[in-house]
Amino acid sequence: MARRKENDRAQQNNDDSDSNPNDELEDEPNFDDPEGYEDDISEQDLMGDLIRQRPKETDGVESIVVIDGVPQVGTERIEKLQNVLRKLFQKFGKITNEYYPLNADGSTKGHVFIEYSNANEALEVLKGTNGYKFDKNHTFTVNLLTDFEKYNDILDKWENPIPQPFKEQGCLQYYLLDQDACDQFSVVYEQGDKVAVYLNTQPEPSLLEERPRWTETLVRWSPLGTYLATFHAKGIALWGGEKFQQIVRFSHPGVQFIDFSPCEKYLVSFSPLADSRATDEPQAIIIWDVLSGLKRRAFNADKSQALPIFKWSHDDKYFARMGIDMLSVYETPSFGLLDKKSIKVQGIRDFAWSPTDNTIAYWVGEEKDTPARVTLLELPSRNEVRVKNLFSVADCKMYWQKSGDYLCVKVDRYAKLRKDKSDIKYSGIYYNLEVFHMREKQIPVDSVEIKETIQAFAWEPVGSKFAVIHGEPPSTSVSFFEVKTGQTPTMVKKYERKPCNQLYWAPSGQFIVLAGLRAMSGTLEFVDTHDFTVMNTGEHFMATDVEWDPTGRYVATAVSWWGHKVDNAYWLWSFQGRILKRVALDKFCQLQWRPRPPSLLPAQQIKDIKKSLKKFSAQFEVKDRLKMTKASKELVEKRRKLMQEYEDLRKQKQEEYDAQRRRRIELRNNVDTDETEGRGGELEEETVEFFIKEETTFIDE
Repeated sequence: MARRKENDRAQQNNDDSDSNPNDELEDEPNFDDPEGYEDDISEQDLMGDLIRQRPKETDGVESIVVIDGVPQVGTERIEKLQNVLRKLFQKFGKITNEYYPLNADGSTKGHVFIEYSNANEALEVLKGTNGYKFDKNHTFTVNLLTDFEKYNDILDKWENPIPQPFKEQGCLQYYLLDQDACDQFSVVYEQGDKVAVYLNTQPEPSLLEERPRWTETLVRWSPLGTYLATFHAKGIALWGGEKFQQIVRFSHPGVQFIDFSPCEKYLVSFSPLADSRATDEPQAIIIWDVLSGLKRRAFNADKSQALPIFKWSHDDKYFARMGIDMLSVYETPSFGLLDKKSIKVQGIRDFAWSPTDNTIAYWVGEEKDTPARVTLLELPSRNEVRVKNLFSVADCKMYWQKSGDYLCVKVDRYAKLRKDKSDIKYSGIYYNLEVFHMREKQIPVDSVEIKETIQAFAWEPVGSKFAVIHGEPPSTSVSFFEVKTGQTPTMVKKYERKPCNQLYWAPSGQFIVLAGLRAMSGTLEFVDTHDFTVMNTGEHFMATDVEWDPTGRYVATAVSWWGHKVDNAYWLWSFQGRILKRVALDKFCQLQWRPRPPSLLPAQQIKDIKKSLKKFSAQFEVKDRLKMTKASKELVEKRRKLMQEYEDLRKQKQEEYDAQRRRRIELRNNVDTDETEGRGGELEEETVEFFIKEETTFIDE
């Protein structure tokens, strides 16, 4: 009936339109929504770009700063004061307006209002000039204009903050208390769906924790091993303690990279797509306080920069970022520019912090008649303690030794080929290693020339040797050099035709793994550089990663699903190259050893322990044998238990069988079929033999 009425109504409308042919408005479609209609499309989805550009109540206010502490001058000196201040504050952005309040006599009142083109520039002024000493009598106090509302909202009467309940996190360094000093390692497998943490006990690793979907991509240990970081779509989570409970979360959608400061005080998270969101604040790079979980400062990202964007000093006091013709060094905990200004370095290409001192090494490329140079810069004084000029430079790579005793700069140089007096051409590239002796007076520099292509370079972490892979595959060679005080580095060993492309020193030095990863099929060679003895050779086919444990006792090799889609597994080796364990996991992705903090023992005591190592090694061998014996006893006990369970079950079933014997005989017409020979001659055993076929074949050797 309802449909019939609707059709009648439509027919009536058609009749009405036919009766008014001159009324053109009736023929136009009706775009009005029916009564009660609700639109499920939001204005943000429909006109997102326009809505983000609409004016806000705070526009024009957030970009204004108020500077107090400005000198009070008369009318005759106002113009000079304006020029000086304008020159100072133009460094932070484009000034669109400035206002100097005046007294009745025309003199300045001691404060200035400056408006910038956007709020970010105003925020940089606040961070860069608040507390700036203009002269001996005037120090600037800088505030945003929007801060006045915040200060007006301060309560007249103090109210004590509500104390928050204490959250027990357990002992975050419990892993250092293991009696046998066994290390932990994390494993990500099943394409990232599962994460497990193991204790490297012998003969089998012990599972400590295993969780599905613990992370969405990978995991990462903090530099001192206190936290385990997991990646999620909404941000980063840190876990710790014996049960790996969640310690803190950092909300940063789309995060793809993180970096801890060396002392674990701060965490840097990077989300490459964050700056594309509609917001006035930078969102791509955020620096967090690890203990409190609070956001300390955010930065915009430069797509041309390599990761990590920020590099930290060894003590977390400073972090630096390279820009175009400048090096910006920030200090903590203020997170402002050191001395309120960046370091201008024309043509800077790269930089690196010393692992033990607040010294930065950076290099500058050649420009016209100006040579390239490597500079060592002390902070916070900004003194250039050493400068080395370089010529015909194509590229440079800087390698600090872990102890900070040496710096090696690998220099790729153009080989000159002189045609005539007016035209000089270049032919090929050769390589130099410039070694800086950081602990010697005036920091002397020695040069080592290597004519072949350098494939890899690695310092001995604790010691004075370095290793170089040079040449073109398959004719690559490995050379070891030793650096001595006051002497040019000398070659102490060279291995010809070694199938390797990576070098992995043990954390305490002396031992090194020469690895041929990926295309070189995973060849491994374990070398003791004390006397350059090849302890063992091995192969982990298509290995993609090599990881030393923190103590240097074990090495893990892995075939990651991220690099190779088949044969995914990790193998554990002793430092001497003896295979201990092969573990194949479905879509295995990553293995990482849990780091250890530096030893608290002084250097001399560590040397004494190494000298008397033979005395302790006998005790360790006895302990290892006891472990293996214990493991054997546990295996025997397990088998004995299984055998006892079998005997008990067999006895139970035999009793049931005997109890049912009388009933079986009755069901079989009083014939006892339980005995093979029968009872009373009732059953007879018959043996039947069949001859199938026999063939004899002679095989010639």
